[in-house]
Formats: sequence, structure tokens, C-alpha cells
Amino acid sequence: MAPTLLIMAAGIGSRFGGGVKQLAAVGMNGEIIMDYSIHDAIEAGFRRIVFVIRKDIEKDFREVIGDRVEKICTRLGVEVAYAFQELSDIPAALPEGRQKPWGTGHAVLAARDVLNAPFAVINADDYYGKYAYRLLHDFLVENTDDTAYAMAGFVLKNTLSDNGGVTRGVCHMDNGMLTAVAETSNIVKTPDGAAAEGKSIDVESLVSMNMWALKTPFVALLKEGFDAFLCNLKNPLKDEFLLPIYIDELLQKNQVSVQVLKTPDQWFGVTYKEDREAVMNSIRELVEKGVYEKDLYSDLM
Repeated sequence: MAPTLLIMAAGIGSRFGGGVKQLAAVGMNGEIIMDYSIHDAIEAGFRRIVFVIRKDIEKDFREVIGDRVEKICTRLGVEVAYAFQELSDIPAALPEGRQKPWGTGHAVLAARDVLNAPFAVINADDYYGKYAYRLLHDFLVENTDDTAYAMAGFVLKNTLSDNGGVTRGVCHMDNGMLTAVAETSNIVKTPDGAAAEGKSIDVESLVSMNMWALKTPFVALLKEGFDAFLCNLKNPLKDEFLLPIYIDELLQKNQVSVQVLKTPDQWFGVTYKEDREAVMNSIRELVEKGVYEKDLYSDLM
């Protein structure tokens, strides 16, 4: 069965000034970042797209990308499905006053009823480049071990924002296999490279950008992990169940293996409102270089 691409698009976009940042136009014909992700995934061989969104943005989402992409995918023989990440989708009472989403682990768990094949996971507001999709697709097709996962490893210097700090999962490896993920917040550019909380970080380090290749049995593990997370909340209003942190927990228990697939591509994304212009310029350059057609999906038809 051909792999699925799961796109996490339920984030509230608070750092983008309250708007739905995943729906911001960045392409020459109004395309959004997700358009390029979907194009690259289909080109790599993915044949099913799952959008994880919130119910309250469904109308806007379908108007901006969902309905349009479904028509394109139908012509290409690619299926589209939806899953909804909601605060109340937990096996317990919702903590009073909780407004923050439960995190990326919960986003994947929200799609549990529509994940029936090996799948890749990405953020909606990140541009990853073509190469990583080919790496993850081939891994999912060729590796049949249900406990063997992979992640795209991006070079830290290729993932920083000029407009503020970012959170990255800094990878520790042994012979190309992930041994630990150190979730590191507020990594900023410095004259010498990069730093977090005043401590220098090697800009050649590989980092996780939440681009994973996973197998369907992972969803059952994720359910167990999320239930345990809810039982041990330290801050019921803000704690998040994050995918890299949970996968790291599984690694430390030797329950899974994760191969790091290095990609040289330049990441860019709309983390901050000010990032949008830089992303638009980057997309324009890629079109001018012939990486993409001006009419984005025309080369797939």
C-alpha cells in the first residue's frame, strides 16, 4: 500500500498574530506552503493526503486549499481525507480554562481512524524541499519492520529564522541511527552561528523539523503515551504532548529504532508574521530556477 502524508494543520498560529498562518499565500499564484508540500509528496509517490485541522477553521481551510487540492488529487488518483484535532478529544474531563492545543502527538492521534498505511508526518507551515519526501517515501516502501521509523534530519543552519527564536529537536546519533532528541527552545542566530539561552549550538547539527516516517502500529503506542501524559500533567493549562519527545521516550526504552535521513535542503516557514515576505521571495527563486512550474501542479498532470 502506498504511503500516506499526514499534514498537521490545527495549530492556532498565536505567533503569527492570531491569524491562520497555514493559509497565508506565499506562491506566485496564491499558493500556500502546503501546496508545495503536497506537490512534492505526490511527486515522490505518496498517494493519500490526510489533513489534521480544527473544526473551527474547516470552512476557511476548504475554501483556501482543501476543495482545490481534492480536485487536483482526484485527477491524479490521490485520495484526500480529514481528521479533526479538538481539545475535548481526550479520555478525561477537559481541564478548566485549557485553550492551548494538546500538541503534535495528539494531532497524529487525532487521525487514528484514517491511518491505514505507513505514513509521513509534516507541519503545515514548513517548507521541507523535494529531497526529504523522496527519502521518507522510499524508506516507508522498503522497510517493513513495524518498529523501524525514520526522520528527515535538517542541518540546523538551514532551519533558522531571521525574525526570532525557533524550537528544534537537536539529534544525537550513532552510525546514522537516532539515540536521543533534545527538544531545544528559542534557538536564535548569532554572529558566530546559533545559540539557545546564551549557550552556543553547532550549526552543523542535524535537527528534527517534525518530518517523520512512521508505521501504523505507532498509533497504538501513541495512544498509550498520551493517556500516560494526561495522568501526569504538571501544568494542565499548558503542557503539550509533543511527537519528538514521545519518540525519544520510546527510543530510550528500546521499543523502536529511528534512522536519520540527512537532507541538504533549505527549510523555510512562516513561524513569524515577518517571515512571510522571505518565504515568498524563496518560492519565487525556486520557480525562476525551474524547481517548480509557475503553474505548480502542471508537471504532475
